[in-house]
Amino acid sequence: MIDVTIQNFEAELIQASTQQPVLLDIWAPWCGPCKTLGPLLEKLEVAYAGRFKLAKLNSDEQPEIAGQLSQAFGVRSIPFCVLFDRGQPVDGFVGALPEAQVRAFLDKHVPSADELEAEAEAEEAEALIAEGDADAALAKLQQAVAIDPSNDVTRYDYVKLLLERGALAQAEAAFEPVAKKAATYAPFEALSHWIAAHKRAASARSPEALATVLAANKRDFDTRFELAQVHFAAGRFTAAMDELLEIVMRDKAWNGDLARKTYVAILAVMAKPASKAAAGEAAKGTLEVTGKAAAVSADPVVDAYRRKLSMALF
Repeated sequence: MIDVTIQNFEAELIQASTQQPVLLDIWAPWCGPCKTLGPLLEKLEVAYAGRFKLAKLNSDEQPEIAGQLSQAFGVRSIPFCVLFDRGQPVDGFVGALPEAQVRAFLDKHVPSADELEAEAEAEEAEALIAEGDADAALAKLQQAVAIDPSNDVTRYDYVKLLLERGALAQAEAAFEPVAKKAATYAPFEALSHWIAAHKRAASARSPEALATVLAANKRDFDTRFELAQVHFAAGRFTAAMDELLEIVMRDKAWNGDLARKTYVAILAVMAKPASKAAAGEAAKGTLEVTGKAAAVSADPVVDAYRRKLSMALF
């Protein structure tokens, strides 16, 4: 439990909620129901064992923060609890609710014990990748997906690492349960294009043979796309996009827009996802107690190739 003030609001509420949900209890010393709810929340923080963090704010001492939150939610009474997740307020409740109702509220928003365990495995995998131990990272990600199959971010990381290591059969098996989501979830759409590239590359002509054909006919788009797939599967992303860009510049709608879609998929695979903290900063919205959000750094190569595609299309 932490007491929130204007001085630590940024660190203890906004930033802290990018790592785990934070339940803010707005109370006052003169409020009778607050005296009932407060100890219950403290007990639940212990019982939930790290699934959320409890923060308390004395509305008499911190009227600016209490006022903004009350206005945002249209609430005029206390106790008033607001749940923060990924840097922004997402839900709340008013009054000294009984324990069962508070638990029901928390269970809608905080991760389960399995989700926490899976997240810990994924974080360890990220550290192992940074250390160059891809085999150990794969084992951690496989375990994380097994524990929490619904975590799309972890599954993406797992399939991506399998493809990076050329384990196509394993990647396809891990991707199959979520393949239908590719139509609505961009990271999975990118993976579907990468899997297709690996499958095409397995029976493709050599880069040298393909280059010879293209030297004789630059508008042989089927051959150029085949070469792009070979590069994509091998992780030569910029070389793949260079070939795809040649197609887009000459025929934007070629083969049902396939060249552009594959190009975009490569950009998605290359892009480094924003950190949780950065995502939280960007999600602050209209709650301006803490000032301006920090800019998220970008990959200059990805940005350059995005500009190339925009110029080719428009």
